[in-house]
Amino acid sequence: MKRSQLAAAVAVPLVMALAAGIGGGSRAQAEDLVAYQIVDGAIPKSLTGKPGDPAAGEATAVNRKLGNCLACHSLPIKNQPFPGDLGPDLASVGSSLSEGQLRLRLVDSKKINPDTAMPSFYKVEGLHRVAKAFEGKPILTAQQVEDVVAYLMTLKGN
Repeated sequence: MKRSQLAAAVAVPLVMALAAGIGGGSRAQAEDLVAYQIVDGAIPKSLTGKPGDPAAGEATAVNRKLGNCLACHSLPIKNQPFPGDLGPDLASVGSSLSEGQLRLRLVDSKKINPDTAMPSFYKVEGLHRVAKAFEGKPILTAQQVEDVVAYLMTLKGN
């Protein structure tokens, strides 16, 4: 098994467990999910109808019990030990992807790459190995998705 496959085999269940909200606050239910439309590889419209809060998005992204982006990605954040290297560095992601493209990657990254190890943060159907306590609950709420998108859009590189 290659290093990256081994890392994915270990990291993905860990990310899913941590991101599933173990000790991580309120969780949306399946019936709370907002309908969205995918257009040209993006979800162009906000899930909440309003812009997200970049500061709240950063807090969600680095929260090891919620977004947990640092499990697989490096972010330009000080005092965040052990960033992952399984996924791409996100330091300039706001320069290379649109809000809609980022939104789709957070909502259901498998629509972009069916083989990705990245969890779908706003999906409840078609998932595997979900703990009973978290069945029917997305990892992030619509507002948290929008907040993380707003934060990622601030990452323009040097």
